[in-house]
Amino acid sequence: MTALTLTKVNKSFGSVHVLKDIDIEVEEGEFVVFVGPSGCGKSTLLRVIAGLEDASSGEIRIGDDQVNLTPPSKRGIAMVFQSYALYPHLNVRKNMTLALKQEKQSKEVIDARVEEASRMLDLGDYLDRFPSELSGGQRQRVAIGRAIVRQPKLFLFDEPLSNLDAALRMNTRIEIAALHRQLAASMIYVTHDQTEAMTLADKIVVLRDGRVEQIGSPMELYNNPANQFVAGFLGSPAMNFLPADLLAEGDMRTLGVRPEDLQLDDMGAFDAKVGHVEHLGGDTNVIANIGPHQVTARLFGQHDVSEGDEVKLGFAADKAYYFDKDGARLG
Repeated sequence: MTALTLTKVNKSFGSVHVLKDIDIEVEEGEFVVFVGPSGCGKSTLLRVIAGLEDASSGEIRIGDDQVNLTPPSKRGIAMVFQSYALYPHLNVRKNMTLALKQEKQSKEVIDARVEEASRMLDLGDYLDRFPSELSGGQRQRVAIGRAIVRQPKLFLFDEPLSNLDAALRMNTRIEIAALHRQLAASMIYVTHDQTEAMTLADKIVVLRDGRVEQIGSPMELYNNPANQFVAGFLGSPAMNFLPADLLAEGDMRTLGVRPEDLQLDDMGAFDAKVGHVEHLGGDTNVIANIGPHQVTARLFGQHDVSEGDEVKLGFAADKAYYFDKDGARLG
């Protein structure tokens, strides 16, 4: 069953066309991540799905229901915001139960749902605390718990980890992935962080300038990007791009090589000068210049390479990507 269907969805603010003919399907139980740079329209799209913004045209269906004119509270969705959006004067239990009380659920139902959500999120010891007494990670778990107790048709996450430090982001990311497996719920997650997209998603929707650039599983998009934008956006460090005429004079294509496929090689095609080295323990990132073009080689293990070294870099022919002048993938 399809949990969400967007058909030719457009959104304009005055003369500014923000979303352009968006077609997306989310299957029941699927974890879908909207990813793209700042200003690409991903948060606006989430708000249109939630009903916090009206679509200018197109159709939005949640399950079998067309919901374009349905208010947010009647769409069967629950949203988790970047800012947590907790009520500071209510303790954790009351923050989690408020929506259920507004829905006039029975005390037995409310208690059972809070107990289950608290168990999933390890919040049992914090139910009587107020938001000011919690860490950022705990507040975000409360916000997620508040969504879980509503048992929505669709969970919507709007950059929920942006306010957390690096260690908490990783821990909370793992918790969200585990939660998805437990609930088997349909989830849409917005982020600008491609690492979150790659590690969480069943399916990624890459957006740019209000349009869908490509949809697919993380590894489909990583291994078979439709264009130069997708190729450069997914992957850390980012894919290297070089003019192909460095290899063959007159070749007007753009050559793409992922950092892990660019290696130190005495027989390599490129003469390069090392500008910086990142010794990461398990990996070594070598940032070098091939003429005026900066590239990154990600080497497995530890390597004795220093700034200023003259090196040769090469890659296997089957690891190359080629793009035309407009960025479309060739071959």
